[in-house]
Amino acid sequence: MLARNKEFNNLKVHTQYSICEGAIKIDDLANYCKINKIKAIGLADSYNLCGALEFAEKISKTGTQPIIGTQINILSENQIGKITLYATSENGYKNLTKLSSKSYLSNKNSHDPYCEIEDLILNNKDLILLTGNYRDFFGKLFYANKTKNFEKIIEKLKSSFKDRLYIEIQRHGESQEANYENYLLKVSSLYDLPIIAGQEVFYLDPSMAEAHDALICIGEKQFIDDKNRFRYSNQHYIKKTEELEKLYKDIPEALENNYNFPLRFNFKPKKSKPILPSISGNKDTSVEKQLMDQAKKGLEKRLKNFIPKRNKEKSSNEIKKIYEDRLLHELEIINSMDYSSYFLIVSDYIKWAKKNSIPVGPGRGSGAGSLVAYCLDITDLDPIEFDLIFERFLNPDRISMPDFDIDFCEEQRDKVFEYLKSKYKDGVAHIITFGKLKARMVLRDVGRVLGLTYGHVDRICKMVPFDPSRPLTLQESINREPRFKEEIKNNIKVEKLINLSLKLEGLNRNMATHAAGVVIAGNKLAEQFPLYVDQSSNLILPSTQYDMYSSENAGLVKFDLLGLKTLTVINKTLKRLKLEKIDLDFSKINLEDEKVYNLLSTGETTGLFQLESTGMREAIKQMKPNRFDDIIALVALYRPGPMSNIPIYNDCKNGIKKPDYIHPTLEKILKPTYGIIIYQEQVMQIAQTLAGFTAGEADILRRAMGKKKKAELDKQKERFINGAIKNGISKDVANFVFTKIEPFAQYGFNKSHAAAYALIAYQTAFLKTYYKEDFIAATMSTELTNTSKLREFVEELKRLKVEIVRPNINKCFPEFKATTNKIYYGLGAIKNVGFEAISNIVNEREKNGKFKSLVDFIKRADSKDVNKLQLEGLVKSGALDEFNTNRNKILNSIPKIIQQIKNTNEDKLNNQTSLFDNSSDNNTDFDYIQSNTWSKKKLLFEEFKSLGFYISDHPLNEYRDIFNQLKITSYKEFLMNNDNEALVAGTIMSIKEKKSSKGTSFAIIKLSDNNGEFELFLFSEILVNNRDKIKESESFVLTLQKDRAIGENTSRRINVRKILSLDDIINKPYSKVTIELNEHYNLEEIKKLLKDKGETFISLIINNKNKKIYYNLKNSRKFDFNHLKMMKTKEYVKKITV
Repeated sequence: MLARNKEFNNLKVHTQYSICEGAIKIDDLANYCKINKIKAIGLADSYNLCGALEFAEKISKTGTQPIIGTQINILSENQIGKITLYATSENGYKNLTKLSSKSYLSNKNSHDPYCEIEDLILNNKDLILLTGNYRDFFGKLFYANKTKNFEKIIEKLKSSFKDRLYIEIQRHGESQEANYENYLLKVSSLYDLPIIAGQEVFYLDPSMAEAHDALICIGEKQFIDDKNRFRYSNQHYIKKTEELEKLYKDIPEALENNYNFPLRFNFKPKKSKPILPSISGNKDTSVEKQLMDQAKKGLEKRLKNFIPKRNKEKSSNEIKKIYEDRLLHELEIINSMDYSSYFLIVSDYIKWAKKNSIPVGPGRGSGAGSLVAYCLDITDLDPIEFDLIFERFLNPDRISMPDFDIDFCEEQRDKVFEYLKSKYKDGVAHIITFGKLKARMVLRDVGRVLGLTYGHVDRICKMVPFDPSRPLTLQESINREPRFKEEIKNNIKVEKLINLSLKLEGLNRNMATHAAGVVIAGNKLAEQFPLYVDQSSNLILPSTQYDMYSSENAGLVKFDLLGLKTLTVINKTLKRLKLEKIDLDFSKINLEDEKVYNLLSTGETTGLFQLESTGMREAIKQMKPNRFDDIIALVALYRPGPMSNIPIYNDCKNGIKKPDYIHPTLEKILKPTYGIIIYQEQVMQIAQTLAGFTAGEADILRRAMGKKKKAELDKQKERFINGAIKNGISKDVANFVFTKIEPFAQYGFNKSHAAAYALIAYQTAFLKTYYKEDFIAATMSTELTNTSKLREFVEELKRLKVEIVRPNINKCFPEFKATTNKIYYGLGAIKNVGFEAISNIVNEREKNGKFKSLVDFIKRADSKDVNKLQLEGLVKSGALDEFNTNRNKILNSIPKIIQQIKNTNEDKLNNQTSLFDNSSDNNTDFDYIQSNTWSKKKLLFEEFKSLGFYISDHPLNEYRDIFNQLKITSYKEFLMNNDNEALVAGTIMSIKEKKSSKGTSFAIIKLSDNNGEFELFLFSEILVNNRDKIKESESFVLTLQKDRAIGENTSRRINVRKILSLDDIINKPYSKVTIELNEHYNLEEIKKLLKDKGETFISLIINNKNKKIYYNLKNSRKFDFNHLKMMKTKEYVKKITV
């Protein structure tokens, strides 16, 4: 009889880190352990240790013993499959880590990670091995009739693992288990190996079985209804001890070994203090000495080249003393916190990047507050000049260690990773991330495996609002969107889709890489931390198996190498200027340039870093910035928080209001920002000035205010008030100041970050002011695939009166190209054209001259650079109009064109020349397939499809007459006039549907007319009534209404009251029409045009020898906008009145 106090141990739990296999979140598992008072539980994720640290930390907090293991693929005898390994000690975990890393690092070209048997034997110390089930390595050998190999490997492993090798028995009611079990019992007896009862757990309770089956199908890309696919039984959940005792009652020793298994473990992975890498290149010199020498040398260089402008009244010796004192103060803190190597590593790769002409940003985050960083070339902002505090970055009281976030040119960042790889060899890695089954993704994946059509699933997915700043769960979306309930009611498969999706939502879907973050931790990184290689990517470095949270807990210090597109834009612009013999040194540009501030004050900030959003434009227009500090303030102010601070700042700056400095002692700190606490650094300065805090203590106060934890805040308040009293300030005043600064501190922004980004913003404004064509061309060239951004820039070019040369195969280039007051459209921006292919075609043109005709193009194009979609894009955009203006004719001839290009290429390869081929015939016309010319509307619709906007004309232009007749105005005119209501026409460019905080649907639609683009909100009722008809590239007439003005300076909100399709208005017949004809009219032609009966009463006025004769047609006729257009083309029609 088995003792009742013994508990079955679930040793093979697969969490969500077993990608598309495990359906258990560690938080849910920890909660289960706590409720059910589980004594021990084992982790055995497939192919990784991604969840090991999180599992150990969260499970142990519940009082449950965590047992850490993983399943690793083994390759032997041409058979690959899983075995399960557990670490009994810290040494065992190191071996487990080494094997897990090796399975990826040694097999970079293999789809499946694996180790050799020899690797297992070499690294077996303190590891326990379980043989697994019939689907794993040993099971595959058995079912491949390789029992001799099976027994040979078992014998080999037993000699190494001794009593740490178990034969595992599993019973899940799956047909192949029984035969395998019989053989295992025989092997156990033959080799005197212990058997252990196991339960492979993929989900917590039985109700999850169907959803888990869908998850398996998602991972294996199969349909649920596929009868030939593998299916797990529905028994893979955490069972009660009683159930398992009953299940294994015939093999009590297997149960006994399971009960005793946790007694073999006395280890769990623990959190670690930061492990800072060592960089000492010189054995005789410490890293501290290296840092000091480099920093002092850097300071000398900085003082020589960039004497602070704000210290002009001080002598050079006084300035030097200020800087040297600050440098020594920072170095003392850095060295005491063992951060010297960190600074040297960052400085090293930044200097290498700059030396190799890779653009680097001026700084980012709180690191820009360090003078040492400035002296080491890590940042390009003088922290003393801009009042930036070092302790905001690093101080002895910091709980979590800071890191430098460095921006690099997006296109050249990989070169820096290559440098790190060459310098630190196997000691550097990226950080892993996990793609989640979020609301839309889970619906798409489950819909696919259920066999629902793509269109149907896509429609359902779009019911989930796309708002990255406030993502909704699937359940929240269902609660807020009535269309879900309609779909569920009408289709039983949709009900299943929703139910399964709700169960799977939030699970890990795939592994990916945090491409910006790297860790550097010495040469033996793969032995200390498990590593992963993403076979689907072309990344230079491997990744940690720990995510960012676990990597930090494991003691890894992250280095952020971020890609910033704006640096690429600046770099491209400077390169273009160099070709024009303009050599611009950005380190020496004037930050107080009046022309730059004049541009900013207009609010026309398209393309300017951090300054181009609608709200920012409005704020900058009101601010009228005239100094660099204003840009810093604006970058910091325009963040989540009380936006009322922006007009207060603007009013105080422009003398409309008087600043409130809270207390006279704070005036010096708050004067630059007109009494508003904008920066976190100001909160720290107030605490230091008023209450005698050290810089480190001030940073703790700042964090306490930001996090709003009452207990900590009360403690800090008491310390603040006591410190203020010691400085001669009364308790009431100190209390008043604290309550005043507290709300500001919650939203205060990091000035170091704001200043660094303000500098980049200013640089873009400088380029736009003085070199607008080159700057805009460079910006558009970095946005080749972003049609909405390109559209904005096309509108901006129109505003700036810069000519845009439309797509043309003989004039344009792959990227956008600028000349004075002219920009050539980038052919690489045409949809489906492909940058590499069009580059090859343009290279041919530049090398051998323009294409004289389509025949010439066919002869010279390479077949690998031409396909159906690419040619369609070129035709629809008008890039081939030089060959024939009938775009439809070329489009229909594309299969013939492609075939001729292939034939020509084959002839060239075979050194054959067609009997009739003659190079002088390049001007002959191609034998097109005859086709009707597109109407204006169709031509513009196809152009929109290829470019994402209109460039040759606007669809509303042909309706000007009818707009005049119906008193339809432009949006710009409506904004400027005093009318409260008007009809406005517009063509939809984009639609974004969202949910309000109350859950009601609304949409932001971007429309365009002849004067430019404008945005309108469609609220719930209007949206629901018009959702099916509002589509991109369709034109509408909207009834717009202005809200009542509340104040003098506030702009009136525009509301949409009604939406009518332009086609409906055009096709609507007129009630009465008068047509005036001259004496040479064609009566037969008029009869034909007006032959159809309809609802329009028609009058004719005929001019005959200075007389006018009036006729009314007896019967009403059909007469709409199309008739009006046709009649207007006739020479004998003098006037038409509707």
